[in-house]
This record gives sequence, structure tokens and C-alpha cells, in this order.
Amino acid sequence: MAGLYLHIPFCKQACYYCDFHFSVNTSIKADLVRAIIKELEMQAHYLAGEPLDTLYFGGGTPSLLTDDELNAILNAIGKRYSVSADPEITLEANPDDLTREKLAALAGAGINRLSIGVQSFDNHVLKFLNRAHTAIEAEQCIEAAHQAGISNLSIDIMFGLPNQHEFILQKDLAKALTLQPAHISVYSLTVEEKTVFGKWAQQGKLKITDEPEAAQQFEVVMDTLESNGFIQYEISNYAKPGFESRHNSSYWQRKKYLGIGPSAHSYNGNTRQFNVRNNYHYVQALNTGKIPYEIEQLTLANKINEYIFTSLRTNIGCSLAVLKRDYDYDLTALPGNPLLKMANQNLITLKADTVLLTRAGKLVADQLAMEFFASEK
Repeated sequence: MAGLYLHIPFCKQACYYCDFHFSVNTSIKADLVRAIIKELEMQAHYLAGEPLDTLYFGGGTPSLLTDDELNAILNAIGKRYSVSADPEITLEANPDDLTREKLAALAGAGINRLSIGVQSFDNHVLKFLNRAHTAIEAEQCIEAAHQAGISNLSIDIMFGLPNQHEFILQKDLAKALTLQPAHISVYSLTVEEKTVFGKWAQQGKLKITDEPEAAQQFEVVMDTLESNGFIQYEISNYAKPGFESRHNSSYWQRKKYLGIGPSAHSYNGNTRQFNVRNNYHYVQALNTGKIPYEIEQLTLANKINEYIFTSLRTNIGCSLAVLKRDYDYDLTALPGNPLLKMANQNLITLKADTVLLTRAGKLVADQLAMEFFASEK
């Protein structure tokens, strides 16, 4: 089974932290939807007929698609691709787009999972982030989604924000739990250079939360959600049993996926493709029958390091047997024996030939992964 990702690169306004590819100019939205349908036709061979188990509309803000645009894309997929009998079809949405009429249309189109960009239930925080919705709109849209029959709901919450005191985070988590989502993604703020926050940081106008405080907030997140029945199946992702994101899990499990749209990535096990990060150039290229992408041939070290980095973040863990079988790479033979060192520091545990992060290890997961990385020969 494979996955399909569709990037819809439009937003009503720019959130100050966001570094994803998007535009607030929607004048070519109809042209871009036609280009996406064209790319779907041209890329039908990429997955070699492997059935699609997951479809994911990301962005940007896919909830800005009209009903006709969404149905046109879904129809194109149905004509060109084999889809499993019970696919997970996710659409990212902002609360201010999800009216009762819109939710009914999404459910009617076959969307069975929503990922709602709440970020916070505090209006001061939402204004600071330059979000387009209010706290009450977030609450109302989640309740309306339940009523529309879309029970597989995920909401995003942020922590580690400048001047975000712990009690604000606790209130956000408490409110989220009362709304009974099946999935919660909780992300620490990362200040990217080309964002508004990045510029403010360079100018000394933004106080970045220090690592100890962010770590303490992360522990609050883990304690709160785990005590309320959520499984931390990936460092930033928590789900009620059976509601783990099948699409995102496929990335971490090395399954093939096809990315459609400007800036979308594709992966087939041996190469990774990157579509151009420009809406106009993307549309122009597809109009001439070309897919504007670059391709990267993955080296053995690339494959090893990607597996280590992604698997170590999950509750499945990093398998020593998989590394040895698929890549002839032995973590136990690394110079300095980092496995033993980390185990002695209570950063990892080794269970049935699998490396798992401890609570302390989750706080420094990326740094630990890099100590296991293979170097290019």
C-alpha cells in the first residue's frame, strides 16, 4: 500500500511562524487545480500500480478548495489510481473555513479525517501567531465536525511560544480534551529564517523560549495526554488507540508515496523527487506537458540515516535487525559504543533488538539520532 500527498498552496493570510510553501494570492487557484489534475495523470505510473491506502490534502490551506475543485481532484484520482477499499482521506483545514455546509460537503466527498489547525484556544496567542480564526470558532468547528459525522479528527496545538506561560498550555490541552478529538499533534515552535518570526528574531524583537522551559512544557504535554488515554506513537503525535495517522505513519515506515502539487515530495525507496516551489512556474510547466521537479538518488547512507531518524521518533522504535538486514549496518559496532553510552544515561532502552527512546531521550531525540548516523563513503 502507498500514499498520495496533494499540496494546496493557498492561505487567507500568512501565519508568522510558517515556512511551508503557500501564497495568499488565489488568482490562479483554478489554473493550479487543473495543473494538479494534469500531474496526477502524468504521474500515474510512479507507484507502479500499488494501491493507495491514504490520501492527504495538505498545504497551505486545502479547506480553501471549492466543493467542485475538491471533487474534480478526487475524480481524477479515482480514474487513474487503484485505491484500497477503506482509504484514509485526510484534509487539513482552518477553523474559520469549516462551516456546517462545508463540513457536510467534505463528508459527502469522502473526506473521513480532518486535521484542524487550531494551534491555541487563547485569542491573545492566536493574534500573536497571526491566525485567521478565534478560539470560539475553533471550538464550534470541532463540535460541528463531530455532528457532520467526521469522527476521526486531529487538532494541532503549539507550545514553546514566546511568553507562553505553562498555564496557557495547560488550558489549551484541557480545552482540547473536552472537545474529544481522536488525535492531537503538538509541536514546539521552530523559528525559521524566512518567516516573520525569523525576521523579528534577527532584529531582536522576539524572545525565543529557552530549551529548559520548552522541555518542561513538552513534559506537561506528554503527562497530560498520556494520562488521558492518548498514545504517543511519534514524538509530536498522540492518538486514541486505533486513530494513529495512517498517512504520516507510512512516511516513518518507509512506504512509497507520491507528492502532487508545487513543493510536494515523492519517494519510491531509491529516489526522492521535489516539485518546484513556485505556483506560477508549476502551472506553466504542466501547461507544456512537463513536471517541474528535481530528483535525488538516495545513497546507502541517506537510506540508513532516514530510517534511524524517523523510526527512533516512533513508539515502534529503531530495529537493529532491519538496519543489519536491509543496509548491512550494525549500530552495536559503532566507535565509542553510543548505544551503551545512551543506555547508561537512561536516554534509550533496548527491547527485543529494538532501540526505544526513554522520556529523557525524547527531549533530545534529534541529537541522539545523529550519533547513530552513517557517513558517506
